[in-house]
Amino acid sequence: PRKHTPDTLALPRSRTSFHSTRAAARMPSQTSSRSRAARGTALAAVAAVLFAPGADGVGVAPSRVTIASPAKAHTAKAPMMPRTDERTTCPVPQEGIDHAVELMKLGRLFRYTYPDGEVSPVSTVEKVLAEYTGHKYCVALNSGASALYLSIVASGVKPGAKVLCNAFTFGAVPSAIVHAGCEVVYVESREDYTIDVDDLERAIADHPDSAALMLSHMRGRVGDMDAIKAVCDKHGVILLEDCAHSLGVLYRGKHTGHHGLACGVSSQAFKMLNSGEGGFLLTDDDEVALRTAVLAGAYETNTAKHAALPPLHDHLADLPVELPNLSLRMSALAAAAVIPQVGTLEPRIAEYTNRYDDLKRRLRETPAARYALSVPDDLPEVRAVHDELLFTMKPEPLRALADRAYGGDMDAAVDAFQKACAERGLLMNLFGSKINARNFANWRFAPVGSSKDPLPLTKSLIKRSFGIRLPLQWQGGGGAGLAHGP
Repeated sequence: PRKHTPDTLALPRSRTSFHSTRAAARMPSQTSSRSRAARGTALAAVAAVLFAPGADGVGVAPSRVTIASPAKAHTAKAPMMPRTDERTTCPVPQEGIDHAVELMKLGRLFRYTYPDGEVSPVSTVEKVLAEYTGHKYCVALNSGASALYLSIVASGVKPGAKVLCNAFTFGAVPSAIVHAGCEVVYVESREDYTIDVDDLERAIADHPDSAALMLSHMRGRVGDMDAIKAVCDKHGVILLEDCAHSLGVLYRGKHTGHHGLACGVSSQAFKMLNSGEGGFLLTDDDEVALRTAVLAGAYETNTAKHAALPPLHDHLADLPVELPNLSLRMSALAAAAVIPQVGTLEPRIAEYTNRYDDLKRRLRETPAARYALSVPDDLPEVRAVHDELLFTMKPEPLRALADRAYGGDMDAAVDAFQKACAERGLLMNLFGSKINARNFANWRFAPVGSSKDPLPLTKSLIKRSFGIRLPLQWQGGGGAGLAHGP
């Protein structure tokens, strides 16, 4: 892929305007004309080379699709896709930059140096985020993983207990469970990347002593929450939600994180909020909120310096001396960066939605991509936030490609597809790779078990599934080029 010099980005200046998102995220104008001319290839282009439709114009079955040779897949001429680095993250609004600089000048970076929760930047961001998600309480932390860990501990799950989680997730989720001293029990994932509710029932039947389910809304994909909640309630399993990727995602008009007793949100750099590192626990439960704050480091009487906590009730007055101080607090510097970003969430979500819908439509209008690649729809109950494209290579076209060009080796066919895209400037995240932190086979700290073929559905899914981040900085020409055929 070509090397790119870093783009100069306009920064939003207020919490209510994103300059109106477009201006703040636009690529430099000098790339526009050449970019438009070069948008010849990416996903659909490679699919068209590898899975070229037959004479009828649409590949509808392996027997009617011409499978290209490996050489053709790598030598077919096509222009590079114009784009910025896919690891580009959302800029901090100028308001946040100015606030952070002022805090550094004053040296007031620790949340409890402020006299009360009304003036503390950390308490301010807790209050603003709780208002956005509709939760009663919020505790700001040093990471999303800390939020997941504390949700387990604060909800009363004891060390040694079994905690369920979907097998398609990031390694930080089972890590939080292990950190809490619990045993991980994995649940299969569906082709739409959400938890398999039928397998959840089976897993609880096999492990009737399961204490909790840490439900990961992986990459913002939300499953049938009503059914999941019903299963948990039926078996007395505490439902906790990993909302690291689902900030802004609604289910039946309500923000994710309300079906569970508590949820964790992340402000790590690649999320919808960017403080580099950071996280939040949100809940409507008084005791979970207070326990989380004390565990995170609200020693002595410092819970009174929170603006998004209940009072320390009499029966909980001894929490600061009963619970350990784990020092997992968010700094005022991180809070200053996040505060104005909360106000830009909705315009950014609208921009992501428009671009994603257009990209999905273009892919589905390309015969080869429609035949070979699956981009699952969200449930009708879900208002999604698509800052990343997830897609899966369909098994039958992939098997046909492997049989005709790679000696039946499906892994080699997937590898060829990924390399062909990379040669055109499109780098993709293969979830089932041998080094990917989202591949359950790589979690030696929380192994699946002794089964000969554990989690076959999830294993098959992640070996064929890719993710492509869609930064708003692609606005000038990178995003649409993903879906153009040759």
